[in-house]
Amino acid sequence: MYIILVYDVGEKRVAKALKTCRKYLTWVQNSVFEGEITDAKYKKLKYDFEKIMNKEEDSVLIYILRTTKYYKRECIGKEKNPMDIFI
Repeated sequence: MYIILVYDVGEKRVAKALKTCRKYLTWVQNSVFEGEITDAKYKKLKYDFEKIMNKEEDSVLIYILRTTKYYKRECIGKEKNPMDIFI
């Protein structure tokens, strides 16, 4: 599956959230990651985030695309992390 993950966590947890996301996904821009991920790694990613976050203050949004067949990505303005190869 292909996912887009967006997080908003407290300042003290930002570094841990960033490190966790980089283990599984590609950085796009501040607090936004995307990439292909297996079901097992997706479950591990969610488990890792649950250990980091404070559920009373933080939020994580995950958009799941079962296929990239009908997916188009467009950037207006400066590309923060240009990808040479993109599905």
